[in-house]
Amino acid sequence: MTTLTTNTDRPRQGDFVKRLPGLVHTLGPAIILLALLILATAMSDVFLSTRNVFNVLRQSAGIGLMSVGMLFVILTRGIDLSVGSVAALGSVIAAVWVQDYGTGIALGAAIAVGAGCGLLSGGLIAFLKLPPFVTTLAVMTIARGLALIASNGQPIRMGAAGEMITEFGVGRLGMVPYPVILMIAVFVAAGLVLKFTRFGRMVKAVGSNAEAVRLSGISISRYQISVYVISGALAALAGVVSTSRTGIGSATISVGAELDAIAAVVIGGASLLGGRGGAINTFIGVVILGVIANLMNLANVPGYHQQVFMGAIIIGAMLLQYGTSALKR
Repeated sequence: MTTLTTNTDRPRQGDFVKRLPGLVHTLGPAIILLALLILATAMSDVFLSTRNVFNVLRQSAGIGLMSVGMLFVILTRGIDLSVGSVAALGSVIAAVWVQDYGTGIALGAAIAVGAGCGLLSGGLIAFLKLPPFVTTLAVMTIARGLALIASNGQPIRMGAAGEMITEFGVGRLGMVPYPVILMIAVFVAAGLVLKFTRFGRMVKAVGSNAEAVRLSGISISRYQISVYVISGALAALAGVVSTSRTGIGSATISVGAELDAIAAVVIGGASLLGGRGGAINTFIGVVILGVIANLMNLANVPGYHQQVFMGAIIIGAMLLQYGTSALKR
């Protein structure tokens, strides 16, 4: 007896080929990281040493915290150029307040000031409909100016009053530095929020189709404001982490850090058009930037040359992400 095979019974030839761009886009950050790890291991014997690996992660902690906030903002089709300056302001506030009010109040004040900067940006964007790029550029200038005013343009040593903060910056739990634990905890929390909470789903929905959300009777303003508040608070916390490593509050730290945070989010596959991105791939993007910087240091690449190589690698990563998206269309 002959069994007839219908078209639906046959394997769909070309299905895998059609899905390939999507797979490459999803797995792109992991592919890039794997390639960099292989290259770095081949170029340096010390790259995979425990000390160097945790050193890379420790140095990436500040950018990692900023990148989480930037991810939330970009998911709503926004941008936050103020995070580097807000980190500097948080650094200065923590260093000044810890001497008079102690660690807890100083930390809370720094985060509150960062959240306030985010509230200012979010409010102007949500209620006055100002462009995020220009708005956060203005807040970037304001925050850096306030940091310079508060510090009189001079580094501020925390001294003995900031001992708990500096111990956090150099301390470890077992072999893992405390800043790395904090960064991973924030990424895990962000991943859970985006995947399992209504807030996370609405943040993505606002970025995907804000008009549809509005027509559903849901106010998008509170979500827009919320993501900028999150970004500002995490940026200030990143500034405190930077201060914890040096024991010095400075208004000149994190210059250009906003570009690194944006790069990490985009390398991680998030779309600048909003609605697409995740915490895991953003974390991989942060690690990719850290590995690139560390690899160039180990290879004794001069500082100015490093900027050229970093930019070229970021462009390559973006081509991989957006090129595969074009193939899908």
